[in-house]
Amino acid sequence: MLAASVTSFSPDSPLDGLEVGDAPEPVDREHWVTVDVRAASLNHHDLWSLRGVGLRRQQLPMVLGTDAAGVAPDGTEVVVHGVIGADGHGVGPRERRTLLSEHYPGTLAERVAVPAANLIPKPAGLSFEEAACLPVSWLTAYSMLFTAGGLAPGDSVLIQGAGGGVSTAAVLLGVAAGLEVFVTSRSEEKRERALSLGVAAALPPGERLPHRVDVVLESVGQATWGHSVRSVRPGGTITVCGATSGDASPAELTRLFFQEIRVQGVTMGSRDDLAALVNFVSRHDVKPLIDSDHRLRDTSEAMARLLTGTQFGKVVITT
Repeated sequence: MLAASVTSFSPDSPLDGLEVGDAPEPVDREHWVTVDVRAASLNHHDLWSLRGVGLRRQQLPMVLGTDAAGVAPDGTEVVVHGVIGADGHGVGPRERRTLLSEHYPGTLAERVAVPAANLIPKPAGLSFEEAACLPVSWLTAYSMLFTAGGLAPGDSVLIQGAGGGVSTAAVLLGVAAGLEVFVTSRSEEKRERALSLGVAAALPPGERLPHRVDVVLESVGQATWGHSVRSVRPGGTITVCGATSGDASPAELTRLFFQEIRVQGVTMGSRDDLAALVNFVSRHDVKPLIDSDHRLRDTSEAMARLLTGTQFGKVVITT
């Protein structure tokens, strides 16, 4: 089958280790099923894998990809939850949690094997391309806003960065939920696009907000951490899902403990969270924003788009 795999690590030039070509068919396992992948979407996790983060050389080649939508063996249209292990479904209760493409082959392929319990029915109102955006970025945004952040209609949130998969998901989910949403971006064009999605204000990085917010969504790290700590209200929460600009330094611990600010890490969410997200987008008629759509054979071009950081929404792969 055709698949996009990491075949070597290159920290400074990650696309050098990407190869699109023949890969072994999924392995049959008890309580697992093989899904015909119709669409997948790219995540920064894929770039980190190409750089050698989270993988060992003896695991190569490894099929990339952590989310997908497709068709199950019984013909059901499904969304694939990409977290494997931790709760015993299909792998045993003692296997540590991993994401697809870390221990088991990922979703950037014509077919992928997952535990049967990891399949969620695809919303009828979403295309395969739109549904493929949900399992990683959208699930992470949902968890940051509502599970870890505990936000409710009328609350306020700052989303650091505009344009990436998590940030655009958080904007659309937050607006649909009745939150007061602020975003930051270095790009005037991205700020204008965020305003068109219904945010209350779109500001340059580091600019003071009209008021401090209940929750900050932090995925940038070093470049925005200080602003995040200064922008959240006393007793508020900073939810963190990444650090694309590097680890924050200093951590500003004095401000954190003096103002009793809670910092909560988030990596995607549970199958129940994904089911709740699918319910949410169906009821509110929210559709993921797609930046660009590429064929599987053109994954290198799609990864290059993600690497530039110029995308607004999700970069999608279709088989």
